[in-house]
Amino acid sequence: MTEVQNDSGQATETAPAAAPAAAPRGGTEVSEEVIEKIAGTAARSVPGVADLGGDVARFFNSVLDKVGLDEVGDAGRGVSAEVKGTSATIRVVLVIEAGHVVQEVTEAVRAKVIEAVEKYGLTVAEVNVKVDDIELKTPPAAGA
Repeated sequence: MTEVQNDSGQATETAPAAAPAAAPRGGTEVSEEVIEKIAGTAARSVPGVADLGGDVARFFNSVLDKVGLDEVGDAGRGVSAEVKGTSATIRVVLVIEAGHVVQEVTEAVRAKVIEAVEKYGLTVAEVNVKVDDIELKTPPAAGA
């Protein structure tokens, strides 16, 4: 404690000055690929989402599946992210299941993506969702 005099000349005690905060010794950067994987996993978990990605991405993914490379490209497919510091802007392209209300599914995707990404300490500036296709359920073939 330090003793100082106030305006009336009486001695008073004050707490010692706080030590200056330690300077940071480096920075942290989160890659866009990490955000895309987190957002893709979150989006896939929403009921009514049949798949992620546009027509071309889904076509190439089906080709990879047929040659035994099932997991290649799946994690971030249909999701793109732009990261500036600790803020991310995310775009999700999805296929919706027939019978689901588009607005309800896209709002649920937006909320789930924001929640998932912000759990990692980032801020989500916006999540833009594009519905690229609809998956129609076809009845099973006779005798199948």
